[in-house]
Amino acid sequence: MKARVKTEKFDWKYFIKHIAIIAVPVALQNLLTTTGSMVDPMMLASLGEQTVGAVGLCAQFSSLMFSGYWGFVGGGMLFFSQYWGAKNDRGITRSFGLTLSFMMTVGLIFGFLALGRPEFIMSIYTDKPEIQQIGIRYLRLVGFAYPLQVLAMAISALLRSIEQVKIPLYGGIASVFANCFFNYIFIFGKFGMPEMGVTGAALGTVLAGVVNLLILLVFILKRKIPYVLEFSGYFRWDRDFIRQYLQKCFPILCNEVMIGVGNMMINIVLGHQSEKAIAAVAVFRTLEGLVIAFFSGFSNAATVLVGKEVGAGNHETAFQRAKRLVYLCSALIGTACLLLVGVHNPLLHAMGLSGESYRIGTGMLIIYSIAALIRMGNWTQNDTYRSAGDAAFGSIMEITFMYLMVLPCVYFANYALRAPFLLVFALCYVDEPVRYVIMQFHMYSGKWIKPVSDEGRRTIEDFRREHGIRIQKRVSGGYRFADGHTDGRPEGGARGFGCC
Repeated sequence: MKARVKTEKFDWKYFIKHIAIIAVPVALQNLLTTTGSMVDPMMLASLGEQTVGAVGLCAQFSSLMFSGYWGFVGGGMLFFSQYWGAKNDRGITRSFGLTLSFMMTVGLIFGFLALGRPEFIMSIYTDKPEIQQIGIRYLRLVGFAYPLQVLAMAISALLRSIEQVKIPLYGGIASVFANCFFNYIFIFGKFGMPEMGVTGAALGTVLAGVVNLLILLVFILKRKIPYVLEFSGYFRWDRDFIRQYLQKCFPILCNEVMIGVGNMMINIVLGHQSEKAIAAVAVFRTLEGLVIAFFSGFSNAATVLVGKEVGAGNHETAFQRAKRLVYLCSALIGTACLLLVGVHNPLLHAMGLSGESYRIGTGMLIIYSIAALIRMGNWTQNDTYRSAGDAAFGSIMEITFMYLMVLPCVYFANYALRAPFLLVFALCYVDEPVRYVIMQFHMYSGKWIKPVSDEGRRTIEDFRREHGIRIQKRVSGGYRFADGHTDGRPEGGARGFGCC
């Protein structure tokens, strides 16, 4: 029987205020970044649907790279936010160094593939020779942008975790304006430059990445934020720290890679449809990015607001915040989807869709708007678990349902039943309601709070006892609980650091 948990009245004013402080700049930055990704297909629309479709397929390769390094972003933010709550500067710096090392390895690998093997990449995503040739020209140049984007993402993740959310916003604003400016010059051959078409769009993306990174570094130097500047602290790892880091990152990495591969298999199905459908998918993915960009600001707020309290040892506060964040994020994403459906007509036409491709794109947006209510609730819960130290549960759920439910349904409907395209697309979200129910049970159990900081470990015993989470036995340096988690192991403190 669970013990009765006494909780103070929830401080909604503080909660909403700090969500806004963190979420709004992050959401704006992500919206700007996504708007930047829309610049290429919108400015290339005059060159035809084949060009739009080719660039959209190249964006799917970029998404696969994103899946490859996002496991380290998620694991890194877990450590950044908890160490920030514990005021452990040393922990933040070495976590950033380790995160950056892994992320740059992924960025360099994908950059090499884009530059050296673009033919192979395009042959995976489509069997249309004309679209392949356009995509090859784009990849051969845009591959230079990948390491720049990865480095900027690592720095932005750190800044968000320590509540310096405005700096990435400034970089995002500069990047979008730079992308529009350089695209205009190089795609259409303005100011004496040659008309480069799709190659000009790729060059604009590379130069925009340079601008974004420079803006981030200028503000970091100006504000003297120590973690990015203390290069000597990047590599002060010991075996125990690397093991702990990889234990937390490995489930997230597996999640992102496996889901990335699963999404690639889905995109292969969608990429072997008619040219009208391929163009609609390319535009939909860009608009989907708008919704995700809006939502991810609130997801980042969940990571910081929950992870910070877990790191500081305020587990009940983290628990109460997490439950409310899920429903709040779902409500906000529903509002965003309604807005997107309301303005879809001019958006789809502006991005080059008409006739059959317009009809398909409209259907995809309506299906997604319904599914996103539950999908983003699952996303919020998974990010919340990760920030609190439980990197495995949500990852196992997502991988299991992707490979045992989603992919079989999509492939069976497409190849065996020859189902209409929109039905195949709808089946991409068939697992979301089932996962949501399971994730809710885990949320209310409280078992996902697993701190990595000293401060968090000192108070976890009391929280688990209050919530009826059974303790198995005393072990050296701490307690081992029924789920196998051990707390109380010393890791060494560090000086505190106030918010810049």
